[in-house]
Amino acid sequence: MRNIKKIITTKTTIEGAGVKLERVFGFSEVPHFDPFLLLDHFGSPNPKDYLKGFPWHPHRGIETVTYMLDGEVAHADSLGNKGTIKSGDIQWMTAGSGIIHQEMPKAYNGNMQGFQLWINLQKKNKMIPPQYRGISQKDIVIVNRSESTIKLIAGSLDGTKASLTDLNEDIEYFDVKLSGTFKHDTTKKTVLIYVIEGSIKILDQKLSDHHCVLLGGSGEISIESKNGRFLFIAGNPLNEPIAWGGPIVMNTQKELHQAFKELDEGTFIKHGKSVELHEEYYDA
Repeated sequence: MRNIKKIITTKTTIEGAGVKLERVFGFSEVPHFDPFLLLDHFGSPNPKDYLKGFPWHPHRGIETVTYMLDGEVAHADSLGNKGTIKSGDIQWMTAGSGIIHQEMPKAYNGNMQGFQLWINLQKKNKMIPPQYRGISQKDIVIVNRSESTIKLIAGSLDGTKASLTDLNEDIEYFDVKLSGTFKHDTTKKTVLIYVIEGSIKILDQKLSDHHCVLLGGSGEISIESKNGRFLFIAGNPLNEPIAWGGPIVMNTQKELHQAFKELDEGTFIKHGKSVELHEEYYDA
């Protein structure tokens, strides 16, 4: 049976070149959320809070998943990809051996908001070739139940699979709108639920927006809500050592130091073309 291990609320922080966002978890909470490293809820009705964006910066050893609810973010990377992540779109980026990219939000007439999830890569996958995949809103698979509408960002539900199936890590990631009861029996050991809007109830515990709950135990999960929306994210822990330096996550300090040495020497990019970095942003 599932139980509640931890309940946390978001913390306002400044990232990138000056983007105000809500950090759901990261850094100190990492051992509890393995294989997930970080979850940010970004956005604001005030463009001044986000327009400075995330200039050119590196990643290695992880995957980042950007999911836009409302608004647009321009993207470019060292693989030569360029484009705009629009409302409802997903960007799944495997940093692997190394990628340099930038994410620059555009001014939006309304409450621009989205999420970025960092997923740790297994030791054997840390140095795989980087890869960028964009999924437009029209290609996102939706499962409709009598009391809920579920967008499948990753994983499967009721025998239906998300459009992305060749993932490096076995992840379930759903966006759930609920008016009733949502039940899901997952084999994943790490399960977290983040409330986007409204309120939900898990095991008689009421949670409102900007609350995140980490579940323990095993088996079925039951969530109740009259009119709530939440992210459901699940995966199995890697149980591997973590050496974390800013946007780079490896297994040992030696590997981490090597990555930053390569950045300084201009040999960081193994696939694609290197670009000029915003050094203050990536410095460990």
